[in-house]
Amino acid sequence: MKTFDLLSHAGRAKDILGVLAKHGFADLIGHLDLPAGWQRLLPQPAVVLTTHERLRLAAEELGPAFVKLGQFLSMRPDVLPQPLILELRKLQSSVSPLPFEKMKPVLVATLGGEPGEVFSAFDETPLASASLAQVYAARLRDGDRPVAVKIQKPDIRRIMEIDLDFAAWLAEQLHQRSDTLRPFNLPAVVAEARQGMLAELDFRNEARNQQYFNIVNPHSDQVFAPTVYARYSGEHVLVMDRIEGENVAAVALDESLRRAIAGRGALSLVRQVLIDGFFHADPHAGNVLVTPDGRLCFLDWGLVGHLTRRLRFALAEFWEAAVTQDAERIVQIAARLAPPNARVDLHVMEKDVTIALREELNFTVGRQELGRAMVKLLNIFGRHGISLSQDYTLMAKAVLSIEEVGRSLDPGFDLRVHTKPVLRELYLGQASPRAVGRRLRDMLRDTLGGLRELPAELHRLVRRIEHDDFTINFQHRGLGKMEDALQSAANRLTIGVIIGSLIIGSSMIITTGISPHLFGYPALGIIGYLISALLGLYVIWNIIRHNGHR
Repeated sequence: MKTFDLLSHAGRAKDILGVLAKHGFADLIGHLDLPAGWQRLLPQPAVVLTTHERLRLAAEELGPAFVKLGQFLSMRPDVLPQPLILELRKLQSSVSPLPFEKMKPVLVATLGGEPGEVFSAFDETPLASASLAQVYAARLRDGDRPVAVKIQKPDIRRIMEIDLDFAAWLAEQLHQRSDTLRPFNLPAVVAEARQGMLAELDFRNEARNQQYFNIVNPHSDQVFAPTVYARYSGEHVLVMDRIEGENVAAVALDESLRRAIAGRGALSLVRQVLIDGFFHADPHAGNVLVTPDGRLCFLDWGLVGHLTRRLRFALAEFWEAAVTQDAERIVQIAARLAPPNARVDLHVMEKDVTIALREELNFTVGRQELGRAMVKLLNIFGRHGISLSQDYTLMAKAVLSIEEVGRSLDPGFDLRVHTKPVLRELYLGQASPRAVGRRLRDMLRDTLGGLRELPAELHRLVRRIEHDDFTINFQHRGLGKMEDALQSAANRLTIGVIIGSLIIGSSMIITTGISPHLFGYPALGIIGYLISALLGLYVIWNIIRHNGHR
């Protein structure tokens, strides 16, 4: 990533800094290395709001890059406080649609011809307009199928990159100049978000995600994603089935059907997370439709999470321990997943986990916020130096979203009910003869491979010994203070011997009465006494200066 040049983008930089100052972040701007006179040009805040609300409003005013950045940061409960996470999740960008004349060149470049050659009908009024793209209704000539055409806004990547470069520069400035923010390592967080945001601009990733979900999804009669027409899609255009349906939060259905739909969505997401290890990371109400036949359609697959088998089983243990309020078990699992160099006070962390579970999963008073509990736990782990996989934070956000969707359909929604059958399937799959046989086969292959390499390794070791090319290095640690103490004691002992010798020699000279004399006594004897006294005073002063420890 190239270094951001503040002066070459002075206009945009002043706009961004002006918005930050307007929303009350002049103290934060004071930490930056800005050109002389810029501070005086920035406006003063007019509205008194909480810091988290002002951050959200500033991001919305700054445009798509900062809205997306805020949305990505809302998936990092391990480095940001929970109140800020919940506020960032409210981020919305109000965007006026661009005229189709400006969008058409992007579509033509992908199709390789005019839209009329591919579509028998194309409505130039967009169905939806977002910060990155606009969606249009159309019909394919091939089969007269109704499709939705998602077209990326022209030049949006360049705009995003400029703003993200500024965000990276701002994060680096704050990291270097603010002791309070330094532990959060903002440059690394922004760099990670940048990578994900730019990847989301490639619609081919979204197409692959939708196609993969439809392949591995075993309940297509209940939950599905729109079919993608890869022949007409590309990096900047996505053509897929147009789904007729209503927003899940606004659909008008009878109570039993609403409860059934909430259960299907929850069961699908939990299965995506724990069984497939591939899940929709942003299943909020705007991304979930209810079709006329009662099926759920997940839209917008630009952001997905991936979990390895090891992480999925650790997550299953997390969920079970959280539901049973077993804080000690949660801490043990987190410590097992922690980096090797992490230094964690497990007792303090266990206390924090216990409090979080009582606040969010207190079943005795009907508090059943598993998603919020997961977000809080990840924040606790981050504060204690345990930074888990980013996909865990995506999972926590997905669970939080699906719980909100579930409760909008069914006020009595309980995610635990839909988690139990998936956990049972996960553990039965792990204990099945095929899974056990696979683990035994892997263990036997690794063991035999090690045994096969052992003779060659022993041969290399013997050859090195024969050629005197074998050394063993020992490193003593913690002996520095002992060496210093021994050196200091030896020095003082030497000085003590010298002082004693001077005193004895001077006394012998005094008794001889030899000339010259000083104060009636031999001068050499008097000088010897003075030197002995000075050395003795030096030793005493040295002992006092070092508090008697040396």
